[in-house]
Amino acid sequence: MADLVASTGELYGQQRSARFFFDGEPQELRWVLRATDDAIKVTIYEFPDIGVSPDYPDSDGTVIWQSAHPRPAFAHAVWNAADTVLREHGEAGYRAKWAMHPYPFGLVQDLRRLHIRDDVCDLPHDLPCP
Repeated sequence: MADLVASTGELYGQQRSARFFFDGEPQELRWVLRATDDAIKVTIYEFPDIGVSPDYPDSDGTVIWQSAHPRPAFAHAVWNAADTVLREHGEAGYRAKWAMHPYPFGLVQDLRRLHIRDDVCDLPHDLPCP
């Protein structure tokens, strides 16, 4: 989740694309986010063997999902999903489920701040109390 939140936040600066992956053991699910003037394009590639695929170009993967979303809607959905995970599981519950990583408070707060500052969004942005 931290990679999704961080990658979304990176698209608020000069960076026009961001990549991260989920380890599907044995496959790799590589997410590529590309910013355009009015949207974030999402492409998810599947590679059969994560043991070798990190060095492969995106074009070697199989596209399993493509979509485009206005940045305000995409960023809000990512931020809201991260917020919902914290509300549902709490910090300790998150750590228990995803033992390798703590809840990414800083990244989530950064995305919220960028989203509120740079996007027109009338949806609620209250922060939960951990």
